[in-house]
Amino acid sequence: MNLFVWQHLRSCIKRLKYPIVLLTALWLSIAVPGCSLFQSNPPTASSSPGLTPTTSIATTLPAQRFDGVTINVVTHPGALHLANRRNIAGFEALTGAKIDLKEVPYINFRSLLEKNWSGNASEYDMAIILPQWQIDFADAGYIEDLTDRRKSDPALEWDDIAPLFRDFSANYKGRTYTMPLDGDFHMVYYRTDLLKQAGLKPPETWDDYLAVAKQFHGKDLNGDGEPDYGSCIAKVANEISTTFLGSFFAPFLQSQGTAQGIFFDSETMKPLVNNPGFARALDLYKQTVEYGVPDDKNLNLATAREIFLSGRCAMTIDWGDIGPLAIDKAVSKVTDKVGASITPGTTQVLDRQTNKLVACDKFTCPYAIGGVNHAPYAANGGWVGVVAAKSPPKVKDAAYAFLSYMSQPAQSNTDVTLGETGLNPYRISQFKNSDPWIKSGMSPNAANNYLGAIGVSLSSPNMVLDLKIPKTQDYINFLDTVRANFLADKITKQEAMQQIERGWEQITNKVGRESQKTAYRSSLGLPV
Repeated sequence: MNLFVWQHLRSCIKRLKYPIVLLTALWLSIAVPGCSLFQSNPPTASSSPGLTPTTSIATTLPAQRFDGVTINVVTHPGALHLANRRNIAGFEALTGAKIDLKEVPYINFRSLLEKNWSGNASEYDMAIILPQWQIDFADAGYIEDLTDRRKSDPALEWDDIAPLFRDFSANYKGRTYTMPLDGDFHMVYYRTDLLKQAGLKPPETWDDYLAVAKQFHGKDLNGDGEPDYGSCIAKVANEISTTFLGSFFAPFLQSQGTAQGIFFDSETMKPLVNNPGFARALDLYKQTVEYGVPDDKNLNLATAREIFLSGRCAMTIDWGDIGPLAIDKAVSKVTDKVGASITPGTTQVLDRQTNKLVACDKFTCPYAIGGVNHAPYAANGGWVGVVAAKSPPKVKDAAYAFLSYMSQPAQSNTDVTLGETGLNPYRISQFKNSDPWIKSGMSPNAANNYLGAIGVSLSSPNMVLDLKIPKTQDYINFLDTVRANFLADKITKQEAMQQIERGWEQITNKVGRESQKTAYRSSLGLPV
């Protein structure tokens, strides 16, 4: 990094207070508000040595042989299954191992793993899971501690993984239990051609989002003579996409930086769900149904993406998948017509002392951009790989080797540019050089916009970390059930908030309030 870039970056990161996000901004050399290091013409590796991605040594190191070893791998259907398939042939050729890949529906995935791994033997040697499951699985002794393996694995290039994913997604109690394979947080995607024609800007607040959605809803957006939709946000129950509700309440509840958190009061573990901020978020979330597809409350993620990519929707909220999917001519009719931006924010935030909404100012919203408090939500944190602790030693070695192979830059730097894999960028080398994205089919402008939106989100000092404490899935499942009932008009907004509060309190009390408080504070980087 040259002196000018370092001085510029140093002045920018003075605004950042939370260690993980500060380190992410430092390593990625990406934008914080008013401090963009992206250029309008993305630099190439040859022209900018400081932006050259880490060079993988995966192809130069001799591969360990695992002849006669079969690795039983399990994941859920869809994109991740395809991502694994992409790498199986190469790994088998290098090592002699055989990989048996199975898929399980998401709704049954966690319970199947718990049932299988709680026995005396493991049917599955490796799994691709959510980081939030790591704590329960590690405490139960289900998954292998990978710390020593990854420390002696130079081909993995561990320091190339962005700190947010390396520290939050992979580590627990100072040990590494998972292998990052993906980087997840929400962004807004919008039709650049439609907004330009209408003279509109990308939505800065959730009220803006609804206004833009209303403007385009019912109009023909793809030229087929049929009315189309203003917003396509997946809302079906029992699916990972139910986390989108978090992006609505996050900016109301967190304005003081990442360590503030959005789920509980860090001093008492009282749920932050029965207050005017959460209530306003529920209202906004439900209003998006008015501008969605018929039966919008049961829209699943795959269909939401299909509708947006077919040109029938003006906006959507998603992880990083939409960027590379939008240039895949096999599925997209909106190539070079898609923009990305940080998730919308709010001009009012919750005062936790008075339990009232207050206007944003330099004290209530110190990280606001143009008076708007943004709180980009790192929902799930990205899929990770784990190794079953009860598998035979040689199989565990092979399973770790396969995870390392998939995560190494030589493989992952290509995987994240392909929409079919469902993998989003998580390595420093994947942000610093736009060439792989352009080679994958993105125009320079599209690549710059996509990576820039990721950069603004990742470098935000007010980024929101997902819940990562014991029994996280129990909290989320309860929230999802109440959310679905609220959307279906089975309960009122007030009843929804009261039910979530009571249900979460019951889970906390059952597990142990003090131990849960310790875990929650630890996950936010607070002293315990």
